[in-house]
Amino acid sequence: MKNTRRLKRMARAKRNSVGGLNLTSLMDVFTILVFFLLVNQSVGEVVEPPKEIKLPDSVVDAMPRQTVVMMVSEHQILIQGVPVASYEEVQRNEGGVVEPIRVSLQKLRGNVIGLSAEAIAKGNEITIMAHRTVPFKVLKTLMSSCTSAGYSSISLAVNQKASQN
Repeated sequence: MKNTRRLKRMARAKRNSVGGLNLTSLMDVFTILVFFLLVNQSVGEVVEPPKEIKLPDSVVDAMPRQTVVMMVSEHQILIQGVPVASYEEVQRNEGGVVEPIRVSLQKLRGNVIGLSAEAIAKGNEITIMAHRTVPFKVLKTLMSSCTSAGYSSISLAVNQKASQN
């Protein structure tokens, strides 16, 4: 009698038990998903200037697009990270077109990965990251070199700060 009661109790417990859920593989999938999202979250959003270039501050809401990047330090001019001209050479060429910059930009024109067909149809875009102490006449010379190479849209990179409202 004791055995039958015990057997009935065990059978009832077995019927009422819910099948176990193995969470190990589910946790692996979620870990991979979180890692993928963290890695791909910041792709193409922020362009970090090198340490020698200190950008001016601005109250800007628009995020930069992926374009050709020209970096202007107090010593040299780099296009897509490749040195093209010296700062002194640009300073001497007041308001005119700097030929090494124009030639380098024409080689890059249309070969930028990540530009949409819409952006290419509008014209090539370039972003100039200039140190905050670079005078405007140097920037003007660089901008005229960009337009002579066919870059119709020129943006100046700045640090975003809180709005003044």
